[in-house]
Amino acid sequence: MSNELVIHKNSSGIEIALISGKKLIEFHKESSGSSFQVGNFYLAKVKKISPTLNAAFVDIGAERDAFLTYFDLGPNVLSVKKFTHLVQHGNMQQADLERFNLEPQTVKTGKIGQVLKVGDRILVQVVKEPMSTKGPKVTCDISLAGRYFVLVPFTNTISISKKIGSPAEKKRLRDLATSLKTENFGVIIRTVSEGVEIEELDRDLRGLIKKWDELKNNLKQAKLTDLVLGEGNRLYTLLRDMLNDSFTQIAVDDQTMLQDLKTYLQRISPGSEKILKLHQGKTHIFDQFQINRAIKSSFGKSVTFSGGAYLVIEHTEALHVIDVNSGNTSFDPQNREENVMKVNMEAVEEVARQIRLRDMGGIIVIDFIDMKDPKKRNELHNALRTAMKTDRAKHTILPMSKFGLVQITRERVRPAMEITTSEVCPSCNGTGRMESSVQLLNRLENTVSYLWDNMNHKHLKLKAHPLVTNYLKQGLISIRLKWWFKHKRWLKLEAAPNYGLSRLEFFDEAGHPIVGE
Repeated sequence: MSNELVIHKNSSGIEIALISGKKLIEFHKESSGSSFQVGNFYLAKVKKISPTLNAAFVDIGAERDAFLTYFDLGPNVLSVKKFTHLVQHGNMQQADLERFNLEPQTVKTGKIGQVLKVGDRILVQVVKEPMSTKGPKVTCDISLAGRYFVLVPFTNTISISKKIGSPAEKKRLRDLATSLKTENFGVIIRTVSEGVEIEELDRDLRGLIKKWDELKNNLKQAKLTDLVLGEGNRLYTLLRDMLNDSFTQIAVDDQTMLQDLKTYLQRISPGSEKILKLHQGKTHIFDQFQINRAIKSSFGKSVTFSGGAYLVIEHTEALHVIDVNSGNTSFDPQNREENVMKVNMEAVEEVARQIRLRDMGGIIVIDFIDMKDPKKRNELHNALRTAMKTDRAKHTILPMSKFGLVQITRERVRPAMEITTSEVCPSCNGTGRMESSVQLLNRLENTVSYLWDNMNHKHLKLKAHPLVTNYLKQGLISIRLKWWFKHKRWLKLEAAPNYGLSRLEFFDEAGHPIVGE
């Protein structure tokens, strides 16, 4: 299935849309100068130890202190502490990992108070961005991600992606990683490294070691809560993690960004820069690719899919709820179970797309239309697992309960994407209330009488909603005709379909507005 990436740059940041098979499946917004992104490194200060949570609150400069659990310290936290201390005090030779003496690893059942104390300085990495009332979540189990490798300092372990199936290829990659890496650096070999030449692998790993040296130099000068090393913007992260042969086009509407992307693609995937295209037309790039339309139709509370069925999606602080409804789907009355199964299977694809598109995290509960056959329930569960295989976020899908509910836990690292698709009612201005027809007619008659009798406007035109103008003209003896009998003056009418029901505008003989309500 072909993929396209469409990028719009504006004064507030960038918007990124991923299209797969002509459908919008991911949408990202990144503000200019946004901080505390996943992957960023900070020099933190321990502010508080919580023995009951077996966690610490550390200051990295966010509005709320970052959260660091004992589990997120990682087994090599003592080596991280030692490294931070050596670099901060200028002992750069001892901090060089090729000569670094690793500290003993911590045990999984330990207490955080045995490792950290209030006032400690330590290098941390963001694993979850601030959300709602919560500060960032950080870890001391640090790593640097590249296109083909993930560099893990303070260990010598080599791990290989389970998605690489060939034993011969696994051996080749392991041998290459062993020969390329240096002492006290572990390596995780990513799936995209399969079949890649040694020159590209070597270039990627050398780039990661260079980033580590940059981190070390920045840490030497860093003060508490300083950003030591940034992950880079989300666009580059997406390209690094997702770019493959299925991408047919990367469209961007900014010349500077085009050049930056060209340089980046030449470095991480030579040849891929050929699919870069600059959008120069007068039409907005998101209108050209029908992304704005897809956003409006995909981010509402109710989302329709094939056959007239629809999803209702609700978001609370605790969880997301997705309800599958058959809507006006035509059913075969002779076989209800097959009909329900058909709607549920069609819903599976849309549910998987919505979860990924909105970047839902935490607990997700899906209420499918109830089915009695256990085999069909199991088939639906397997279909959902298959549909969510392309989702890069870690997730777990539980089997369907007897009530027809499926529970999913999905890794939440950023706030869920929420886009308002509703519009303010022009009649009530979003209050939910508007004046009655009697009140409107009274207001209109009082205004007309005032303009004719007190202001002496002989020629008057009213511009209003068609329902208002038609109401004034309706009948053999219309309201407008009654006003003529009373005031001996004729009111011209102009229908304006885009006006709210309560909006009335009057114009004089020259066409100048004299009253606007």
